[in-house]
Amino acid sequence: MEPPHNNTSKDPGRRRPWVVGISGASGTPYAASVLRGLLAAGEAVDLIVSRASRLTLLDETGITFRDAHWRGDLREWLARGADGKPGTFPVTEAELADVRYWPAGDLAAGPSSGSYAVKGMLIVPASTACVAGVALGLSKDLLQRVASVTLKERRRLVVTVRETPLNGPTLKHLVTLDEAGAVVLPASPAFYAGATHIQDLVDFVAGRVLDAAEVPHGLYRRWEGELRGGSKEEAPGAP
Repeated sequence: MEPPHNNTSKDPGRRRPWVVGISGASGTPYAASVLRGLLAAGEAVDLIVSRASRLTLLDETGITFRDAHWRGDLREWLARGADGKPGTFPVTEAELADVRYWPAGDLAAGPSSGSYAVKGMLIVPASTACVAGVALGLSKDLLQRVASVTLKERRRLVVTVRETPLNGPTLKHLVTLDEAGAVVLPASPAFYAGATHIQDLVDFVAGRVLDAAEVPHGLYRRWEGELRGGSKEEAPGAP
């Protein structure tokens, strides 16, 4: 694992990152959009990529995520659009300066302890297996362990479940997470923001995740109580 690199413009002693956990569900573009949004907002990030999610990432993007080369692989991934086009979002090394990566098998990692200062955790996307593991407190890998720590420390936990249909056991697990204080946020794109591209739909879900974390962003057009005919363009004569 590469040594952590903090943004030199920030006081390392005050670093309080968002932990982003990526499970094996389909939806890696959601995770990429959330990560870009956090970095654009100047947030520090601790990243956990599950073993199952690496297969999904490879299938959905063709990118191999490797522990020994995680920074280069992450940069390539974040630069790719939801349609798979490389170089859609240029990402610099400076933008990744305050990202710290922890292997999913490292149960002694910093975020596994409640004394490790973080703002909260965003699981995006969250598979039903991940949901079950967190709801039952299994802590079978670092992602699940950090989620359990986040709940016990009463920090913000956003679970972006990506599955359909949902069966009874999963619904019960989601209720358990809700009762424990987590925000259950299904990956459900909306269309009122005038989406014209797959990236717009992805960014809407990512924006809602960031809303739940109270992180400012400009990923989608917010509803303001005015009909706009499903278009991003203002209607003729609109003020």
